[in-house]
Amino acid sequence: MKNIKLLIGLIAFSLVFMASCKKNFLNTQPLDKISSEATWADGPLAEAFIFGVYSFLGYGGFEEQALAAYTDEAMFTHAGRNINTFTEGSETPSNIGWISSTYGWDNMYFAIREANVAINRLPTSTFADDDLRDQLLGEAYFLRGYYYHQLLRYYGGVPLIKQPYGLNEDYTIARNTFEETVSSIVSDLDSATLLLTGKDMSDGRASKLSAMALKARVLLYAASDLHDATTAKAKSATMAAYPQINLVAYESGDRQARWQAAKAAAKAVLDEGQGYKMDLTAPVSAEEGKMNYISIAMGGQSAIGDAAAATELIFQRTHTALYTQEDNWPLGGIHYGINNGPNGYHNWAGNTPIQQLVDDYEMMDGSKFNWSNPEHKAAPYEDRDPRFYASILYDGAEWKPRPADVAALDPVNKIQTGYYPDGNGGTLNGIDTRESVIENWNGSRTHYYTRKFIDPNPALADNQSSAQVVPWPFIRYTEMALNYAEACIALGEEGEARDWINKIRFRAGMPAIEDAGTALVDRYRNERRIELVYEEHRYHDARRWMIPAQTVGRGIKAINIVATLKPGKSALVPYRHDNTVYNYTYTPVDNTENETRKWDDRMYYRPISRDEINRNDKLVQNPGF
Repeated sequence: MKNIKLLIGLIAFSLVFMASCKKNFLNTQPLDKISSEATWADGPLAEAFIFGVYSFLGYGGFEEQALAAYTDEAMFTHAGRNINTFTEGSETPSNIGWISSTYGWDNMYFAIREANVAINRLPTSTFADDDLRDQLLGEAYFLRGYYYHQLLRYYGGVPLIKQPYGLNEDYTIARNTFEETVSSIVSDLDSATLLLTGKDMSDGRASKLSAMALKARVLLYAASDLHDATTAKAKSATMAAYPQINLVAYESGDRQARWQAAKAAAKAVLDEGQGYKMDLTAPVSAEEGKMNYISIAMGGQSAIGDAAAATELIFQRTHTALYTQEDNWPLGGIHYGINNGPNGYHNWAGNTPIQQLVDDYEMMDGSKFNWSNPEHKAAPYEDRDPRFYASILYDGAEWKPRPADVAALDPVNKIQTGYYPDGNGGTLNGIDTRESVIENWNGSRTHYYTRKFIDPNPALADNQSSAQVVPWPFIRYTEMALNYAEACIALGEEGEARDWINKIRFRAGMPAIEDAGTALVDRYRNERRIELVYEEHRYHDARRWMIPAQTVGRGIKAINIVATLKPGKSALVPYRHDNTVYNYTYTPVDNTENETRKWDDRMYYRPISRDEINRNDKLVQNPGF
């Protein structure tokens, strides 16, 4: 665990700076090395310590490698990042695939230790502001709950450590059961809810509603198939063979009661919160639906869209160029466009959408897209769910002005991920392909790019401006509506579930659903997939529903786009997408350039590393490893 020390100069700086700039606390370098008794005698220094505990949130999901690339949402373009170690099922405790620091075992326990220090010291702190003391203690409980919830989601039940260890203590401790871990997290979040009630919180800090919402999420997970031992063992031979199933699932208790608890917790958040345009009784127009979704993805921060969409965020990670963790190279919401945008904009095409995701966007009338339908196959990007156009960049999609050195190749600013006749009997490679004349090594392998979370403001022409400040949505109101609907379905309250699903669809411009039974479950799961795409839910949802053999297990499909000239037409120079000049064909193809994906049931959980097992011989490894 970390030794906690503080330089005198840092203390002096904190006293001045933190007292004057509390609201923008995430815009500062986090302070995570405070040990002086002065810390707990001074409000601003105690607050600075808590800000340091927040720093373990990292960039949220705005990392160069996204969790989406471990799901049927995305493919990571660049080889050699240890993604395939996981997606090909070859991960072992001695050969760990890519792990983000936002859930890695070591880093989470560092974070938990810092929260434990605060929880231990704040009740006996001597600064005079009781309201601040309660607020900081509430935040510490929330953060400890959050970090344990991260461990729970990826590893199952884990050792519960509630006090800061000192030097020369015995650090070996057994894993607690899944049920004990859930109960501990819920207890922390209940404490946070009580302490944060009535506190005026700035953006990016935990609030009463944040604590309530995280509790609702944890209880939903607790009720799900993967965490019910009887169900998990029936669906998976790996789970059935695991001798300590109580580490990853409930062995006893009333599962219906767990669903009731999840439902009640989600409804409490819905009643307490506000959300964004969740009171509609009919679908908005397609264009308004698209703009509503863009506004939500921007967290209300873009000049394009509605600032009121910020009400959707319950817990967020704010970013500015002042808050950097990696040698002044911000990878967060500021540079998300660089990480994921098209190479024709000098971007890096990191986590590109795969064809299976594109296919799961419904048609505007609510019917499924189907490659066997000749009309769909001829024009696969027409008349789709408005959220598709707000989330995916596809061949022919309108986008922002090209950089100056590329503008002459694309005067109309439309994505080019296909292959077109050059007018001389040859083929012109689209400038956003891997065969492009522009940074082909950064071209998409799936022929799609991410649009969600990239500011559409045309003034940010190259997706690289430091003005692009996008919050990461750790928890948003719509997740709570979906959680509530899921619990209602499990409890047989299908009408209530449909009502809340339709509220989400109406905001997006989609028609109401009328499904029931298994069809309603399938529709709900797809609605959740589309609404929460790229927000780090799909990885966990597929596992807790025990369906990843049908998600990541179906591999990666891309699209091959070829244009031919219509009779009597001449090639446009420079090329531009034009259905009156070209016929376009779209062919889904398998892509195994970086990964040959398969599903193995041991991938339900990440393995505990061999080093960690060697340090703590009381740890029991996860199923299948």
